[in-house]
Amino acid sequence: MAIAKAERLMNLALCLLGTRRPLSKRELRGSIEAYLEAFGPGNGAASGTASGAPDNAAGSDDAFNRMFERDKDDLRELGLIIETVESVDGETGYLARRDSNRLPPITLDVEEAAALGLAASVWQQARLAAAASGALQKLRAAGMPLAEEVYGNSALETRIPVHEAAFEPLMLAARDRRPVVFDYRKANSARPEQRHVEPWTLECWRGHWYLAGWDRDRKAERVFRLSRITGKVRSRGIPFTAAVPDHVTVRETVERWAGETATSTALIKVRADHGYPLRARALATRELGDGWDELKIPYGHGLDAWLVEFGPDVVVLEPAELRAEVLDRLRAVAKG
Repeated sequence: MAIAKAERLMNLALCLLGTRRPLSKRELRGSIEAYLEAFGPGNGAASGTASGAPDNAAGSDDAFNRMFERDKDDLRELGLIIETVESVDGETGYLARRDSNRLPPITLDVEEAAALGLAASVWQQARLAAAASGALQKLRAAGMPLAEEVYGNSALETRIPVHEAAFEPLMLAARDRRPVVFDYRKANSARPEQRHVEPWTLECWRGHWYLAGWDRDRKAERVFRLSRITGKVRSRGIPFTAAVPDHVTVRETVERWAGETATSTALIKVRADHGYPLRARALATRELGDGWDELKIPYGHGLDAWLVEFGPDVVVLEPAELRAEVLDRLRAVAKG
């Protein structure tokens, strides 16, 4: 679900839960920011009490009514009980009584409580750490056992490292739908280039964070590795120009670049005690001696860019075209 719609539904639910009397469409239209931005303040036509409105006003009223009915249906599908009340002046009002929408007591078994505790303990180096810590305290106050109480303090160490300074500003920009500007160095480039991006989502894959978004200059979807962002991430107070897709395939895109969708195999030399991500994907491994091992790995589009990141610890043996591609990338970096 798009963030804009999720926020609109949340605001509508809060209005309906927070009111002590039924609210009409006109009042809701004038109270919820998303409705105000899209249709302006409520008027008589929205509540069915005026006539002779201009065509554009009538069209706006019809559009608001359709959106409101869809939003109301969506909230009901999510489980919110919304009552419809006819007032004395003929207007239809809506409210969601708190007693009718009160959640039942939360009961968790040992494994479920442990899983929640582990999930909350994941975030240690980002803005979410404080919220996760507060959630853990509430679980303890409710008398629920947490991961360390079930499995011991050191049995499970779940962590998502967030060392890149770009993570927090990008996370906030993606949440608030604000375009960003940053300098980005590609794997085969010695110098960074400025990129103008509409950030969609962040995802961690194999220990690295990636940003997916719309590259304004290239007018296409792009994925950026956060460790290659140099300098500060600057946000811009302008709206997005491209629609945000319902599903962003960050991992699939990165896998494609890393040769995960392999069509053949490659033979490489890897220095001993190095290249563990490559070793994890190896189809076969053979010791060569002199501190080197030979690995047979899947070969697909983008593998050359991934191998370059290992620098002098990896040497391509075959195929010849992969070796040439890696050497070209290394020479481009050396020239810079």
